Amino acid sequence: MNVHRAQEILAADVKIDVELNGLPVWIDSVDSAKALAKVHAEENPADARTVSVQELEEVH
Repeated sequence: MNVHRAQEILAADVKIDVELNGLPVWIDSVDSAKALAKVHAEENPADARTVSVQELEEVH
């Protein structure tokens, strides 16, 4: 995924499914300068981490 798409998903009014290594995650924030996203596991909000947006995959 690219930074622009990650920002679009973050701002979307509807839920857009995103995965990190096959696991569903929510995007909490996007750092466009560093191409990083703070995400947390859908089923475990305490499991937060910062990853490269390139590691994220939109589920269609």
